[in-house]
Amino acid sequence: MTTIDFNKLKARTLDSTADEEAVTVNTRALIDKVLARYSGEWTVLRELLQNAADAGASKVTVKFESIPSPSVPVPQSTDPSAQLKHTITYHTIKRLVISNNGHPFGHDDWSRLKRIAEGNPDETKIGAFGVGFYSVFADCEEPFVSSGREALAFYWKGNSLFTRRLVLSEEDNNPNTNFVLDYRNTTSPIPGLLPLCQFLASSLTFVALEEIELWLDDWKLLSLSKKEAPSTQVSIPRGLHTTTAEGMMKVTAVHRAIAQLDASWMNAVDWKSETPNPSADSGNASNAGQSLRSFFSRLTANSSHSLGDRSRKDQNSSPKPIENLTDLSTAIAFLYTTTASLQTSVTSSFKQELERATKKPPPKTTKVAILTSSFEENEPSSTKKSPVIFTKVLPSKSGRIFIGFPTQQTTGIKAHISIPSLIPTVERESIDLNARWVRTWNVELLRAVGITCRVAWSIEMSNIQSKLSHQLQNEGRRKLDEKDIEGVIPEALNILNHFNFEESTPLPQISQKIEETFWLCGASESIDLLSSNGVLPSNEIRVASEKLSFVDGVPLLPEKLREGARDFINKLIDFGVITEISVSDIKKALEARLLTAEQLEEFIKWIGPKAYKNELDKFSVQSLLSVTVAEGIPRSKLPPQPLMVSQIECFINANKIPPELPVPPNTMPFAFTKFLQEKHYKALGWQELQVVPWIRWLLENSSNRNALDAEQDVTDNPIFAKQVLPVLSKQFDGLSPSSKSSIIEALSTRTVIPTKLGMRKPFEAYFSSVKLFDDLPTVSGLNGVKDKFLVTLGVRKTVELGVIFERLLASPTGSGEKSGASEGKWSHVDLIKYLASVRDDIPNSDIERLKKTPICPAENGNQNPQANKLYSVQELFAPTDSLRDLGLPILQWPDVYNPRSVEGKFLTFLGLRNQPTVPELVSIINKASVEGRSTERDHVLAYFLFNHLQNGYASFDMSGINTPFLPIEGSDKELSTPSQVFTNNGVTLLGFNILKRTLHPHAQKLGIRANPPIEECILRLIRDPPKTKQIAREVFGYFSGRLAEIHAIHIERLTRAAIVPIFDGKSEGKMSTPRFVAPAECFLGESEVFGEIFEFVNFGSEGNSFLLKCGSKHEPSTIEIARLMVREPARVYSTCKSTDRYLDLLRRIAEILADIKKQKDLFRAMQSSRFLLASREVPATAEVVSKSQANTTDDDDDDDENLAPILEWQLASANEIIIADDYVGFQLFKEKLLAAPQEGAFETFYASLGTPSLNSLVEETAHVGTPTGDQTVSMRLQKRVLERSRLFLHGISPDMIKHNAKWLEGHLSLKAVREISYRRTLKKYGLVHKEQRTAVITRNPTRTGWVLSITSSPDLYQVSQAVVHILMKKPTEHSALTLESLLTTDLKILSARGYNVTRILRRREAENRIAEENRRAHLEEERKQLAEQERQWNESQAQRQSVRETKLQETEAMPGNFPDSPPRMTGGPRGSSDTILPAEQEPRRNIRGLFQNITKRLGLDDSQPQSDQMRSLLGGPSGVDSPPPYTANDPNTSQNNALGIHNVEQPVTAPHQLRQNLISAIQKSRPHGSSNLYTPGETNTVQETSSYCDERNAHDLSFLASSSSGLKIFVEKSIGQDGRSTFLSGQASGINSFGNILLECADIFALKRDSLHIFYDLKGPAIAFNSSGSIFCNYRFFEQLHLQKVQQGDKAQATVYWFVTLCHELAHNIVADHSSSHSFYTFVPPRHCIFYLNIE
Repeated sequence: MTTIDFNKLKARTLDSTADEEAVTVNTRALIDKVLARYSGEWTVLRELLQNAADAGASKVTVKFESIPSPSVPVPQSTDPSAQLKHTITYHTIKRLVISNNGHPFGHDDWSRLKRIAEGNPDETKIGAFGVGFYSVFADCEEPFVSSGREALAFYWKGNSLFTRRLVLSEEDNNPNTNFVLDYRNTTSPIPGLLPLCQFLASSLTFVALEEIELWLDDWKLLSLSKKEAPSTQVSIPRGLHTTTAEGMMKVTAVHRAIAQLDASWMNAVDWKSETPNPSADSGNASNAGQSLRSFFSRLTANSSHSLGDRSRKDQNSSPKPIENLTDLSTAIAFLYTTTASLQTSVTSSFKQELERATKKPPPKTTKVAILTSSFEENEPSSTKKSPVIFTKVLPSKSGRIFIGFPTQQTTGIKAHISIPSLIPTVERESIDLNARWVRTWNVELLRAVGITCRVAWSIEMSNIQSKLSHQLQNEGRRKLDEKDIEGVIPEALNILNHFNFEESTPLPQISQKIEETFWLCGASESIDLLSSNGVLPSNEIRVASEKLSFVDGVPLLPEKLREGARDFINKLIDFGVITEISVSDIKKALEARLLTAEQLEEFIKWIGPKAYKNELDKFSVQSLLSVTVAEGIPRSKLPPQPLMVSQIECFINANKIPPELPVPPNTMPFAFTKFLQEKHYKALGWQELQVVPWIRWLLENSSNRNALDAEQDVTDNPIFAKQVLPVLSKQFDGLSPSSKSSIIEALSTRTVIPTKLGMRKPFEAYFSSVKLFDDLPTVSGLNGVKDKFLVTLGVRKTVELGVIFERLLASPTGSGEKSGASEGKWSHVDLIKYLASVRDDIPNSDIERLKKTPICPAENGNQNPQANKLYSVQELFAPTDSLRDLGLPILQWPDVYNPRSVEGKFLTFLGLRNQPTVPELVSIINKASVEGRSTERDHVLAYFLFNHLQNGYASFDMSGINTPFLPIEGSDKELSTPSQVFTNNGVTLLGFNILKRTLHPHAQKLGIRANPPIEECILRLIRDPPKTKQIAREVFGYFSGRLAEIHAIHIERLTRAAIVPIFDGKSEGKMSTPRFVAPAECFLGESEVFGEIFEFVNFGSEGNSFLLKCGSKHEPSTIEIARLMVREPARVYSTCKSTDRYLDLLRRIAEILADIKKQKDLFRAMQSSRFLLASREVPATAEVVSKSQANTTDDDDDDDENLAPILEWQLASANEIIIADDYVGFQLFKEKLLAAPQEGAFETFYASLGTPSLNSLVEETAHVGTPTGDQTVSMRLQKRVLERSRLFLHGISPDMIKHNAKWLEGHLSLKAVREISYRRTLKKYGLVHKEQRTAVITRNPTRTGWVLSITSSPDLYQVSQAVVHILMKKPTEHSALTLESLLTTDLKILSARGYNVTRILRRREAENRIAEENRRAHLEEERKQLAEQERQWNESQAQRQSVRETKLQETEAMPGNFPDSPPRMTGGPRGSSDTILPAEQEPRRNIRGLFQNITKRLGLDDSQPQSDQMRSLLGGPSGVDSPPPYTANDPNTSQNNALGIHNVEQPVTAPHQLRQNLISAIQKSRPHGSSNLYTPGETNTVQETSSYCDERNAHDLSFLASSSSGLKIFVEKSIGQDGRSTFLSGQASGINSFGNILLECADIFALKRDSLHIFYDLKGPAIAFNSSGSIFCNYRFFEQLHLQKVQQGDKAQATVYWFVTLCHELAHNIVADHSSSHSFYTFVPPRHCIFYLNIE
C-alpha cells in the first residue's frame, strides 16, 4: 500500500492559488434544529429570568396575553371568577411579555444578542454558551426586545435572520427591559398554572431576585417575594481538609443565612379545568409538529418533576371546591442556606483549555450553597402541610442541582445545592462530565460541595450539643440522662436523614463525588454524632444492639436514632466511622467501677447467653469476668466482702445443695444465678458445685471463723451436722464411685456423727439397733439420713470382732478342753451361729479378717495327727464321706452338717471347700503312684472321672499340668503328663507314647489328644526318615491321614527335606543302605520313558498321596525335562535310544517356549548348551552317484531310493546349527551344514535360541548381461506370469502370502538379457558356488519393485524359483514346482485338472461388467433427472418471458424518468439483475461437500475455484466463459453491436441440456479397433477471432502390446523393432503405473476403460488427442513429468494433470475446435460427473 504524506499534501493545498470560500450557515435550520430545542420545561422563562438576575434586577414580571376562543363565546356574567375561569379554560396564548427592572442593555449586550454562541465573557455570570436567548424561537418567530432607550427587532429573509435597532424617543423610553414574544401560532392553551407557579417559586431560591409576578391578561395570579436575614459567618471545624483532592478549590469561609419566601396567589392557580380547550385542539397541519413537540416537552418535564406531579395527583385525587378563583391565598416558607466561599487555583494550561470550552476564564472566586428545610417543617408529628406553591422549593426526597435554576440532576440528599460555576450541558439540564477539562472542573466543584455539606453537618450537630449544654446549665445538673437525649433525637434524625446519601439521577457520579468528599475531608475517620453522653466524635461512640446498664460509662448510640436513620447508621458502620461495642469497651467500663447487685444480675444475664451462643469467644468471656467486681452481699454474722467474679468457678444447683447453706467463696451466690439455665453458666466456664468439694470446704474451714462461724461447724455442731448429712445422704446414691470414696475418706476420720454420747467418728458409732452392750455410742437425730449411707461411712451394725473375741470367745487350751463357765466363753460352733445371724451387718473388713483367722479345728484321724490345731475356714473341706476318703482336712462339726442351713451357707461364704481342685487331685495321684499305693491312686482317679462335669473339672486346662500322673501303654511304673501321651497307635512310629488302652474312652476328660502337633511330627520325620520301604510306607501312610493339617509352610519345608528313601537295584536287600531325596526330586509310579532318567518311587496309594502333597509328581514337567536336558544332554539322548523320542522331548519344550523365556536362567543356559539335535546329510557312495548320473535322463524313478540322503544326527548348540530356509542354497552346501529339523515349531524354537537362517548366511550375487533387441519373449512371459500367479496364490493361506497378484502387476517387470551368471557365498564357512542361470530376479535400482531378467530360452523352474520368493513369505521346494507346472500347462489342461480357471481369470472381466451395469444405471437415473429438469426449465422460461415482457413495458412507459437516467439493463449475460443463473452457476450447497472430497483426493487446493485450478494446469484463462451461444463472436451479437444495440438478451442454455451434452460426450468415447492409427494434421480458423487458428498434429502410430492393466499401447511407426523391445523392457513398470492413473481418472467419469489408449512418440507437442471418440495419452509426457514422483509414492500431481487432460479430450466429443465453447465444456465436467465417484 502506498504511503501518503498528509502533512505535505495539506501544505500544498493551503498554498494553492484557488479562491477562498467561507463556510455558510443556514440560520433557520440552525435555530430550529439545535438552539430552540431545549429538552426542559419553562426553558424560555428560565433563560430570561437568568438574564434578569445577571442584569441586577430585583423584580421580574411575567405576563401572558391571551385571545378569546373563536368557538366558545365569552360569558355574559360580570363575575370576575367566571371570567377568569373562562379565560383559563378556553383562551389561547397570543403573546408572552417578560419585564425586569435591571440595568438596561449596553452596547456589548446588544451586540451579543445578535451573535450566536458568543456567551457572556463575565466569569461571574452563569451564561457560557451564548445560545440561551435563542430558545425563544421555539414558540416565537420574530422576538422583540426593548431596554432603556433602544429596541431591537428580529425578522427573517428566507433562511437568514436579520435585526433592526431603534433609538426610542423620550415618550417611548421605558426603564425596564422587556422581551416581547409573539407566539408563532395562536392555538397554544394557557399553560398549567400550578406547575408554572411552582417553577417561579423555585426560581427565587438561589437566583438574585427579590420579586416575581405572574399575570394573565389583567389578572395578577401570583406574587412572590424573598427576604434574607443578614448572614452569620461560622467557623470551620478543626480537622477538616478545606482543599479539594486536586487542589483547585479551597473553602475559605462559610456563612449561614435564613431566607423567608412570601407567596400570594389566586385560587385559580389550584383550580384545574375539566373541559378541554377546543381552540387548543384546532389548528392546521403546520402546527402539528410544534404541538407534538410541546407535548413531548411537557411529558419529559413531568417525568422529571416528580414532586410537582405528586402534588397535582394529590389535588386531583381529593379536589377541593373553589368558590371564587380570584380569592387570594398566602404562605410563608423559611429556607436555611449554608454558603461556602471558594477560592480557585488552576494552572495556566488548564485555564486556557477551560476558556476554550466555555468562552470565559474560570472565576477566581465562586460560591456553593446548600439549602435545607427547617426541622419544624420536616417534623413527622407536625400536622401542617407545605403549601403547594413551595412543593419544589423545599427539598423532600431528593434535592436538585441549581445552576441559577434547578436542573434535572438530583443531589442524592434532602437538600438543594446551588453551584453557579458548575458547567452544564448545552441545554443546561444536566452536568457535563464528558469533556476532559470541563469534567475535571465540575468534579472539583462537587468535591467542594462535599466539604460544605460536612461543615453544615458539624454546625447542626454543634447546635444540638449547645441545646443540651444549655439545658444542663439551666437545671444545674452535670450529667445527661436518658430523658435529655430523647428530647433531641427527632432533631438529630432530621439531620441524619437530610445527609443520607442515595444514588443521584440521571448521573449517579454526582452524589458519589459529593459523598466521597463528605466522608474523606476529615483528618480522622470520625464524624460528630449524638450519643447517650451527648454529641461526641463517632470514634468514641459505640453501637449496642441491646440495653447495657452495667456499662453506663460508654457513650452508646441511642436505639431510636439507629431505628429512625437505619440506612445512615449502617453506612457509618460499613465505613468504619462508628463501631459496635466491643469487649474492650465493656471491659474498660467494668474496670472503672463496682457493680451493684442489680447491675451484676444484668451483667450475668447478658454474658451467659452470649457465651452459650458463641457470640463471645472464651478469651473475651474470661477477660470480662476477670475485671468484674460487685458489691458484697451480707453473710450471717460476717461482714460483707466484695464479690470478685474472676474467682468464681461454681454455681449452685438448688435441687442438690440448699441455697441457705454456706458455700465456698469460689461459688456465685444463688441470688445471681437463679435467672438463667445451667448451660449458660457452663458456657462461662463455671461448673456446678458438687457435693464433694462442698463438704471438703465445710470440713477444712470448720475451725476457720473468718469463713464459717461456730454455728456452721459440721464437726462440732450437731444441729448443723443434721442439716448437712441429709444433703449428702440424698445425693450419695447418684455419685460416681470416686466421689463416694472421696466423701467416705473425708468423713470417716472426722467427728460428724451425732450420737447419744456426743459427736463421734463414723467407725466409732453404732446403729441404735445394736444392743449387745449398753455402753455403745449409738446414732441419734439422723432420721433423714439413709442407713445405707451411714453404713458406707462406717457406722457399725455389729460389734467388732476384736471385742467379740475379747469378751465372748475362749482361747483354746493345750488339752483342747474349754475353760470354766465362769469365764462365759463360746465354742467355734457358737461363734459361727452368731456370726451367721448377723452376716449382712458384718463389715467387709471384718469378713476378710474372719476368713483369714484360724478359728475352727479339723476332724481327728490318721490324716490329721494335729487334732488341736485350728484352721481358717477356707483351709478346711466340708464334712462329707467322699471327701474323707481322699485324705483331706475336714471341718470338725459335732452335729449333722447341712450345707443348706444358715450356718452351712455362712461357712461356704467364708470359704469352706466342697471339692478339691484338679492340681490337688493330680498331686494325690502322683504321690500315691510313687509310694506304690495303686488302689488309692485308682480311687482318686475314679473320683476325678466321676465328678468331672459336676465339679467343673471340664473347664480346667489339663495341658498346663506338668506333674506326671497318667499311666502309659506297655509300662506299669512309667507316668506321663497329658501333653506327652496320645491315643493314635501310629505315633509310635515316630517315637511317641500312647495312653494306657483302658483309659482311651476317657482321653477327652484327661485332656489327651489323638496325635502330637504336626510340626513336631514333621520335625521327627526330617530328623529320622524311614530306613526301609515298609516303614516308609507306614510312616507316609500315617501322614496321609493328617493331610488337612499340613499347610503351605509345612509343604515348603517338606518339599526340600530328604525324607524319601531310594534303594539302588530293583530289590531291597537286607544290608542295603538307602539314599534319601526330597519329595520334589522324585516321581510316583513307574515310567518307561523317564524311569532311567528320574527317580520313581511307589509307597502305596496312601503314602503316595502324602508325597504328592509334599511336591512329588507322577511325571516330570516340561520345564524339568528341559533343565535335565540342558544339564545332561548326552545322558538323556542315550537314554532315549531314539532320535524321534529325543525330538519329541524337544517338541514339547518348543511348545512352551513362552513359559521357558520367563525362566531366564534356564533360557540363558539353553542358548549355550549343546542339547539341540541337528542333522547333516552324508553323501552317497561313488558307485551310487555315478549310477544316478548315468540315469539322469531316464523317466524311471526306481533308483530314487539309492539317491535318498543319509542323515547324521548329533547334539549341538544353537549357534552351530542353521535353519534351512533356502532350499537351493541348502542343496548346494548341505554336506557342510548342521541343519535344524525342517519343521515350523523346531525352526521357531531354534531361531529364538539364536540359530541363524541359511538365507542370512548366503550372499547371492547376480551378473546380468545386456538386454537383447527382441523383448517379445519377456512381454509374453510377463503376461503369463501375472496370469498364472493368480492361480498359484488362489489356494495358499493368506498368512503365507507376502505380495498378491495385484501388487505384482505394478511392481514386476521382465527383461530379456543375453546371459546370466549367479554366485552364492556361504559366509562363516568360506564356501562359494557359481553357476549359469536362465532367470534371476533383482531389485529395480531406479524404481520400487523387482526386475525378472531372463535369457532367450528361460528355464521356467528357475523363473518360478525367482517369483515365489517375492510372492511367499517362506517358499518351499514344492512351491517352485507348483508355479512351474502352472506356467507350463495349458489353461484347458489346468481346468481339466480341477483349477477353476474361468472364475479366477475372469474376475476382472466380471468386475468390469458390474461397473458397466452401474454406470448404465447411473446414466438412466441421470436421464430421468434431465427430463424433470427440462420440464421445470420450460416452465421457468415461460414465466420469465412473461415477467420480462411486463418489465419491458414498464421500462418504456414509466413516468418520471429523468432525461439523463442511464438505460435499464433488462438482459445480458453478466450483471443483469433479471438473469436466471443456470444450474451450474447456482450456489453449491449439496454438491460442494462431495466435490470438495474429490479435489482433496486429486490434490487440488480447495480454497481456489476448481475450474480455475484445472484451467491453470492447462495454461488457460482463469475465468470460465459461458457455454454456447454465449460466444463473443456470435453472429447475432456482432450484428447487434454493429447496429449499436448493446443490451439485447441472449438465449441461455438450459441446465438439463448442458448435463445431457456432458453425458453424451462420455458415451461417445469408444475403443480404437485397428492396430494402426493415422490422423493427418489440420488447421482450422476459429470463428470467435480471426487471428486464432486451431492446429492439430498428425499421428502415425502402430499397436505394440497391451499393458497389465488392459490398456493398448501404440508407438510411432518410425521406431524400429529393437527400439520397441528396449522401450517395453525398460518402461514396463512405468507403463503399468501410467495405466493405473488413467484408469482411476476414467472411473471418475464412469468412462469405458477400453476407450483409453497409451501412445509413445519420440517428439511432438501432443500430450493427448481424441480420435473419433478414442482417447490417446502420451507416455513420454508422463515419464518426463511424473514418473519419478509416482515411484516415490506421490501421485497427486500426476492424477490432477491427467484428470484435466481427460476433461479436455472429452470436451472434443462435443466441440471439435479449441473454441470458447470447448473451454467451457472442459471445465464443466467436474461438476457433473462427481456422482460417479465412489468416495469411502
